[in-house]
Amino acid sequence: MARPKKPVAATMHAVRITREGEYANIDYKNPAISGVSLKIGPRINEMTDQDILDLHNRIIRQKETMAAQYHHVAVEIPPGKPQIEFFENCDQWAPKGDVLRCLIHDDEYGELVVEIDGRELSLREFGRMLTTHAGWGMRIIFVPDNEIGKEPNVVIGENEE
Repeated sequence: MARPKKPVAATMHAVRITREGEYANIDYKNPAISGVSLKIGPRINEMTDQDILDLHNRIIRQKETMAAQYHHVAVEIPPGKPQIEFFENCDQWAPKGDVLRCLIHDDEYGELVVEIDGRELSLREFGRMLTTHAGWGMRIIFVPDNEIGKEPNVVIGENEE
């Protein structure tokens, strides 16, 4: 099943609006688009459904404007410094930067092990760590184990067999 698309600016014909206390739930009639629970506060009682939708659309447009202006610069932790840290309260690892240098191997049962800074993470631990970036994209570039500290040359094409 495909992941729902992000909410978009909409017309009243495209959504259903319901209220729960200080929240407005905006559900798209198109099931491929994710709904929104928008906390408005006590003023929700004085708002029409169109007022709620106008607020929702303003927020969507502001997010789109911010995303269009945002230029991401990936931060790579210098070699020799820890790239990940463990958070006890969440019981999981989290990356300290945006780039991870890691080695891939398997254990005696054939299960994936991802090694970062000499620490071996199971597939489950590595996957939980990736959830700290849920909603982002990811590129994985495979390189020989002795080149994980180098920026590889990347070409667009298909491997020839």
